[in-house]
Amino acid sequence: MGKNAIDNKIQNLTILGLLIALVAVSTMMIKVPVVSTEGYVHLGDSMIFLSAIIFGKKKGAIAGGIGSAMADLLLGYTHWIIPTLIIKGLMGYFVGLISNGESDNLINVRNSISLIFGAIWMVFGYFIAGGIMKGSFLVAATSIPANSIQAFAGALIFIPIGIALKKTKYFNQYA
Repeated sequence: MGKNAIDNKIQNLTILGLLIALVAVSTMMIKVPVVSTEGYVHLGDSMIFLSAIIFGKKKGAIAGGIGSAMADLLLGYTHWIIPTLIIKGLMGYFVGLISNGESDNLINVRNSISLIFGAIWMVFGYFIAGGIMKGSFLVAATSIPANSIQAFAGALIFIPIGIALKKTKYFNQYA
């Protein structure tokens, strides 16, 4: 393996570690507890969208799943670690799969569809997980409004951050 290949692997691993930390920290920093979900509304979804749209489906899936699961672990929501790992990991994967991060214009049809799909997937995933964990899909349905606000707020917060980062030359050389 040549020096460039090793440097590239180290660079990718470093970026991935930073994205995981970004998702975890943004999930933990500003959180609003929600009684109906036994969880909290947070900013982490905006960073999952950022990871997936700008860096692709693989980094989006890993950063979304591991970063969000780490936040659950560190905040004491241990019963949600596995569902969160799966739901947020698939959220990052789907958003990265659908989106067009190659485009200079971050606001485009594919990215908009990916944000909407990612938000809907997250709400649906937590509805199913909550229904299984609580033994009642009726009880789990009470989480839909708060999870919808969190998901779509994450999409809206991502847009100005993503546009600003996409304009920087330094950031683009690593995306």
